[in-house]
Amino acid sequence: MIAADEAVDLSRVQYTAADVQFMQGMISHHAQALEMTALIASRSTREDMRKLGLRIELSQEDEIKMMQGWLRARNEEAPDVHAHHAHGATLMPGMLTPQEMGRLGEASGTAFERLFLELMIKHHQGALIMVEDLLSQPGAGQDSDIFAFTSDITADQSMEIDRMGAMLAMLKELPQ
Repeated sequence: MIAADEAVDLSRVQYTAADVQFMQGMISHHAQALEMTALIASRSTREDMRKLGLRIELSQEDEIKMMQGWLRARNEEAPDVHAHHAHGATLMPGMLTPQEMGRLGEASGTAFERLFLELMIKHHQGALIMVEDLLSQPGAGQDSDIFAFTSDITADQSMEIDRMGAMLAMLKELPQ
Protein backbone atom coordinates (compact mmCIF):
# COMPACT_ATOMS: atom_id res chain seq x y z
CA MET A 1 0.00 0.00 0.00
CA ILE A 2 1.22 3.53 -0.78
CA ALA A 3 0.86 6.36 1.72
CA ALA A 4 -0.89 9.60 0.72
CA ASP A 5 2.31 11.66 0.99
CA GLU A 6 4.04 9.20 -1.35
CA ALA A 7 1.15 9.37 -3.82
CA VAL A 8 1.40 13.13 -4.17
CA ASP A 9 5.22 13.25 -4.26
CA LEU A 10 6.04 14.12 -7.88
CA SER A 11 9.79 14.42 -7.31
CA ARG A 12 10.44 10.98 -8.77
CA VAL A 13 8.31 11.49 -11.89
CA GLN A 14 10.64 11.27 -14.85
CA TYR A 15 10.20 12.24 -18.47
CA THR A 16 10.33 9.53 -21.11
CA ALA A 17 11.82 9.16 -24.59
CA ALA A 18 8.24 9.52 -25.87
CA ASP A 19 7.96 12.89 -24.10
CA VAL A 20 11.16 14.07 -25.81
CA GLN A 21 9.97 12.88 -29.23
CA PHE A 22 6.61 14.58 -28.67
CA MET A 23 8.22 17.92 -27.82
CA GLN A 24 10.63 17.70 -30.75
CA GLY A 25 7.82 16.78 -33.16
CA MET A 26 5.50 19.45 -31.81
CA ILE A 27 8.15 22.12 -32.49
CA SER A 28 8.04 21.19 -36.18
CA HIS A 29 4.26 21.03 -36.06
CA HIS A 30 3.99 24.51 -34.55
CA ALA A 31 6.61 25.88 -36.95
CA GLN A 32 4.50 24.87 -39.93
CA ALA A 33 1.45 26.58 -38.39
CA LEU A 34 3.55 29.77 -38.24
CA GLU A 35 4.36 29.40 -41.93
CA MET A 36 0.67 29.02 -42.67
CA THR A 37 -0.37 32.07 -40.63
CA ALA A 38 2.36 34.18 -42.28
CA LEU A 39 0.42 33.84 -45.55
CA ILE A 40 -2.69 35.55 -44.20
CA ALA A 41 -1.35 39.12 -44.44
CA SER A 42 -0.87 38.98 -48.21
CA ARG A 43 -3.81 36.74 -49.10
CA SER A 44 -6.76 37.84 -46.96
CA THR A 45 -8.34 41.16 -46.08
CA ARG A 46 -10.77 39.68 -43.53
CA GLU A 47 -10.23 41.01 -40.02
CA ASP A 48 -11.44 37.76 -38.43
CA MET A 49 -8.82 35.82 -40.40
CA ARG A 50 -6.10 38.26 -39.33
CA LYS A 51 -7.13 37.96 -35.67
CA LEU A 52 -7.21 34.16 -35.90
CA GLY A 53 -3.76 34.14 -37.49
CA LEU A 54 -2.36 36.47 -34.84
CA ARG A 55 -3.81 34.35 -32.03
CA ILE A 56 -2.27 31.20 -33.52
CA GLU A 57 1.03 32.94 -34.20
CA LEU A 58 1.46 34.34 -30.69
CA SER A 59 0.52 31.14 -28.88
CA GLN A 60 2.62 28.87 -31.08
CA GLU A 61 5.71 31.11 -30.95
CA ASP A 62 5.54 31.10 -27.14
CA GLU A 63 5.01 27.35 -27.05
CA ILE A 64 7.97 26.73 -29.37
CA LYS A 65 10.21 28.69 -26.98
CA MET A 66 8.82 26.73 -24.03
CA MET A 67 9.38 23.37 -25.77
CA GLN A 68 12.92 24.28 -26.81
CA GLY A 69 13.66 25.38 -23.23
CA TRP A 70 12.18 22.17 -21.81
CA LEU A 71 14.36 20.08 -24.12
CA ARG A 72 17.55 22.08 -23.45
CA ALA A 73 17.00 21.90 -19.68
CA ARG A 74 17.10 18.11 -20.05
CA ASN A 75 20.13 18.13 -22.38
CA GLU A 76 17.98 16.88 -25.26
CA GLU A 77 18.15 18.06 -28.87
CA ALA A 78 15.97 21.14 -29.35
CA PRO A 79 15.21 21.48 -33.07
CA ASP A 80 14.88 24.92 -34.59
CA VAL A 81 11.78 26.03 -36.47
CA HIS A 82 13.20 24.96 -39.84
CA ALA A 83 13.86 21.33 -38.90
CA HIS A 84 10.76 20.07 -40.70
CA HIS A 85 12.24 21.30 -44.00
CA ALA A 86 15.28 19.03 -43.67
CA HIS A 87 15.63 16.28 -46.24
CA GLY A 88 13.86 13.17 -44.98
CA ALA A 89 12.07 15.00 -42.14
CA THR A 90 8.97 13.17 -40.96
CA LEU A 91 5.66 14.99 -41.17
CA MET A 92 3.82 14.81 -37.87
CA PRO A 93 0.06 14.05 -37.90
CA GLY A 94 -1.93 16.85 -39.52
CA MET A 95 1.07 18.56 -41.08
CA LEU A 96 0.63 19.76 -44.63
CA THR A 97 2.49 18.14 -47.48
CA PRO A 98 4.64 20.37 -49.69
CA GLN A 99 1.85 20.15 -52.29
CA GLU A 100 -0.78 21.37 -49.82
CA MET A 101 1.49 24.23 -48.71
CA GLY A 102 1.98 25.09 -52.38
CA ARG A 103 -1.78 25.18 -53.00
CA LEU A 104 -2.24 27.39 -49.96
CA GLY A 105 0.55 29.71 -51.09
CA GLU A 106 -1.04 30.11 -54.52
CA ALA A 107 -4.57 30.84 -53.30
CA SER A 108 -5.95 34.26 -52.39
CA GLY A 109 -9.15 35.90 -51.21
CA THR A 110 -12.07 33.70 -50.24
CA ALA A 111 -10.46 30.64 -51.85
CA PHE A 112 -7.40 31.12 -49.62
CA GLU A 113 -9.53 31.66 -46.52
CA ARG A 114 -11.53 28.47 -47.09
CA LEU A 115 -8.43 26.42 -47.84
CA PHE A 116 -6.54 27.91 -44.88
CA LEU A 117 -9.37 27.03 -42.49
CA GLU A 118 -9.74 23.51 -43.88
CA LEU A 119 -6.01 22.87 -43.66
CA MET A 120 -5.55 24.49 -40.24
CA ILE A 121 -8.43 22.41 -38.87
CA LYS A 122 -6.62 19.31 -40.21
CA HIS A 123 -3.38 20.65 -38.69
CA HIS A 124 -4.96 21.19 -35.26
CA GLN A 125 -6.61 17.76 -35.37
CA GLY A 126 -3.14 16.35 -35.97
CA ALA A 127 -1.90 18.01 -32.78
CA LEU A 128 -4.73 16.35 -30.87
CA ILE A 129 -3.70 12.99 -32.36
CA MET A 130 -0.12 13.63 -31.24
CA VAL A 131 -1.34 14.25 -27.68
CA GLU A 132 -3.48 11.08 -27.74
CA ASP A 133 -0.53 9.06 -29.07
CA LEU A 134 1.76 10.41 -26.35
CA LEU A 135 -0.68 9.76 -23.52
CA SER A 136 -1.33 6.21 -24.74
CA GLN A 137 2.30 5.27 -24.05
CA PRO A 138 3.10 3.88 -20.59
CA GLY A 139 4.74 6.47 -18.34
CA ALA A 140 4.56 9.26 -20.91
CA GLY A 141 2.96 12.62 -20.22
CA GLN A 142 3.57 12.41 -16.45
CA ASP A 143 6.16 15.19 -16.23
CA SER A 144 4.21 18.17 -14.82
CA ASP A 145 5.27 20.50 -17.67
CA ILE A 146 4.27 17.95 -20.32
CA PHE A 147 1.00 17.19 -18.57
CA ALA A 148 0.08 20.89 -18.40
CA PHE A 149 1.16 21.46 -21.99
CA THR A 150 -0.85 18.54 -23.39
CA SER A 151 -3.88 19.71 -21.41
CA ASP A 152 -3.49 23.20 -22.88
CA ILE A 153 -3.11 21.83 -26.41
CA THR A 154 -6.26 19.75 -26.05
CA ALA A 155 -8.31 22.67 -24.75
CA ASP A 156 -6.91 25.41 -27.00
CA GLN A 157 -6.78 23.47 -30.26
CA SER A 158 -10.26 22.00 -29.73
CA MET A 159 -11.65 25.50 -29.16
CA GLU A 160 -9.86 26.83 -32.25
CA ILE A 161 -11.16 23.92 -34.35
CA ASP A 162 -14.70 24.88 -33.31
CA ARG A 163 -14.04 28.56 -34.06
CA MET A 164 -12.52 27.77 -37.47
CA GLY A 165 -15.38 25.40 -38.28
CA ALA A 166 -17.86 28.21 -37.68
CA MET A 167 -15.78 30.60 -39.80
CA LEU A 168 -15.59 28.02 -42.59
CA ALA A 169 -19.35 27.44 -42.51
CA MET A 170 -19.88 31.19 -42.89
CA LEU A 171 -17.43 31.40 -45.79
CA LYS A 172 -19.07 28.49 -47.58
CA GLU A 173 -22.28 30.53 -47.71
CA LEU A 174 -20.49 33.30 -49.65
CA PRO A 175 -20.34 33.20 -53.45
CA GLN A 176 -17.15 31.74 -54.94
